[in-house]
Amino acid sequence: MSREPSKVIVFGTHAFLTVFTAATIYPVLWVLKLALTPSRAFSMDPVPVPGLALRDGALHLAPVSLDNFRNVIFTYDAAGSWLFGWQLMNSVFVALATAALGLTLSATAAYAMSRWGFPGKERGMAAFLVTQMFPGVVMLIPLYLILDELHLLDSLMGLVLVYSTTSVPFSVWTLKGYFDTIPQALEEAAVLDGCSRLQTFWWVIFPLARPALAVTGLFSFMTAWNEFILAATLMGDPKSFTLPVVLQRYVTDYGTDWGSFAAGSVLVSLPVVALFFALQRHFVEGLTAGSVKG
Repeated sequence: MSREPSKVIVFGTHAFLTVFTAATIYPVLWVLKLALTPSRAFSMDPVPVPGLALRDGALHLAPVSLDNFRNVIFTYDAAGSWLFGWQLMNSVFVALATAALGLTLSATAAYAMSRWGFPGKERGMAAFLVTQMFPGVVMLIPLYLILDELHLLDSLMGLVLVYSTTSVPFSVWTLKGYFDTIPQALEEAAVLDGCSRLQTFWWVIFPLARPALAVTGLFSFMTAWNEFILAATLMGDPKSFTLPVVLQRYVTDYGTDWGSFAAGSVLVSLPVVALFFALQRHFVEGLTAGSVKG
């Protein structure tokens, strides 16, 4: 019979988890408080709760306002166009298109790597792994020249192509590990029933790989949603900016609008948080299923 842990161990475990959770949540609350504080200055108040401030060793009520969120959301250009709306739609389009195109390329490549043997297969997988050793900024100059030749600079489609190709190596490795765990007998049964290879992949493999596809798609979405350096270099028109580039505009040579920067950070984070909650049931299965065979 297994022994129940002692009260000291239980108390110590809960105390550690409480401290760890508080340390994790503290920066998030502090940014939220900075966003809700009607000021552009950087606050050094250690109390992270909006509406409270520490002065003279005692807690006092502090003003709370949505002005910083209004400054970020209701931003217009000289022609009267709603810039934030354009930039939000740019980020949504680029992230969704990157996830869709990246998954399409990666799923087919990973399926071929998992099911078929051909010359160069192992070297191809190793080459995918090697490309992950280099950050995207290393490829910035050749990518810029290629997009310039294709007349895709300052184009959302050009940005989607760049993000999709850079997400393929990680996605292929993740999906191949998951495809390896799916019994080939299921495909053989589908072929006996008259399915083609494409029908087998779409109606048998694709539904079974849904957890891995959800995780891989989310990582591709997050990469495109949060990426800054490539977007800032390849895009020049403010109407073509994505949200991370917009945040950088609040940091200038003459100062930083910390309130608007914090409010923008909160707004940029909300879609990713919503996706995590929507897809959380797929995470553990999608990340671990390809790690164990048998």
